[in-house]
Amino acid sequence: MEKALLLDLGLVPFAEAWALQKQVWRLRVEEKIPDTLILVEHPPVITLGKSGKAGNLLVSEDQLKARGIDLFRIERGGDITWHGPGQLVGYPIFFIREAIAGVRAFVTRVEESLIQMLAALEIRAGRKPGLTGVWVGAEKVAALGIAVRQRVSFHGFALNVSPDLVGFQLINPCGIRNKGVTSLARLLNRPVSMPLMKHRVVSAFETVFDKELVLTSRARVLNPCPECYGRTASG
Repeated sequence: MEKALLLDLGLVPFAEAWALQKQVWRLRVEEKIPDTLILVEHPPVITLGKSGKAGNLLVSEDQLKARGIDLFRIERGGDITWHGPGQLVGYPIFFIREAIAGVRAFVTRVEESLIQMLAALEIRAGRKPGLTGVWVGAEKVAALGIAVRQRVSFHGFALNVSPDLVGFQLINPCGIRNKGVTSLARLLNRPVSMPLMKHRVVSAFETVFDKELVLTSRARVLNPCPECYGRTASG
């Protein structure tokens, strides 16, 4: 089984995590590190993808500032989304072997990892034709927004574990007006452990992507020791 790195940052501002993603992406492009999955929570923030429409932000930017919520326009796919504490955000920095078909397969595998994790909790989740993300009925429990450059992915998924869903009232989530948003805590009707959900997501990623995710530190990722990892899987 191919080894990959796991970086668990805890609660980190979006701008800091975004800058780190770019550093890790560059190291992966240069084949200095293997595939890396970053897990994080963010303080309240709204991000607008490259195809996002400003009209899907339902309050003014001044109102956001008054609430202490930042707005970032970023390079991922998709429209607009909200992040906040209690939401598990995952950034897989993975090499994609094939071009367009490979990107589509990669997105499907990220979704499948989350679907399998939810199935283990006896939550029946799935996809919706023409839409990304993971759905339970008409409500989205996990959003996806991926960017790929030089065959390496960044950005990723946001799984609603137990966030305050009121943040989604500030936007049309993912630009969709006629669907809802839910969380694991709401679906299970009980408190949900974030550390446990991280463990379950990691296990599902290992199964679907056939990788062993090895917990590491930020310092070790940014100051790589290529001989420690062996040959990276770019060829």
